[in-house]
Amino acid sequence: MAENTAGRPVVVGVDGSEASVAALRWAGEQARALGTGVLAVHAWEPAAGLAPYAPASGRPTRAEQREAAAGLLASAVRRVFGGRVGTGVRAVLVEGPPARVLLRQARGAALLALGRGDHGRWDGPALGAVGRECLRYAPVPVVTVPAADRGAARLRSVGGAFTPSGAA
Repeated sequence: MAENTAGRPVVVGVDGSEASVAALRWAGEQARALGTGVLAVHAWEPAAGLAPYAPASGRPTRAEQREAAAGLLASAVRRVFGGRVGTGVRAVLVEGPPARVLLRQARGAALLALGRGDHGRWDGPALGAVGRECLRYAPVPVVTVPAADRGAARLRSVGGAFTPSGAA
């Protein structure tokens, strides 16, 4: 028996990477198949990468950092949905640790989609710390989507009846 996902969005973590853009694209397709919306989430934290003795004039302000984060999220959404961003797609910018933000946003969602990059050796895990924490603690199913590989078959959304590959 299929679970009712009406009104429960597909939440997707967006960090600007190719893998997160692929996850956003997949989430859009999956949301259409499920008859629900997409919630694109970008978590940002104030940068602490400069040495304490660096001149204050060289440090971006909190507002500048927030603006850059908003620009990254908007760019990813435009890249995937172009001018077709409708009411079924919402973008949310949240300050906080990425895993905690994604887990909070995923409460009550249909599922959580994350991009999967190449974080390790060929035989190592392809998820970073945020992805592993989401897999471990997510209150909903988690789908990891690889970055687009031009030679590989596209990951397709699931909806309707299953047809084995090769079947007509």
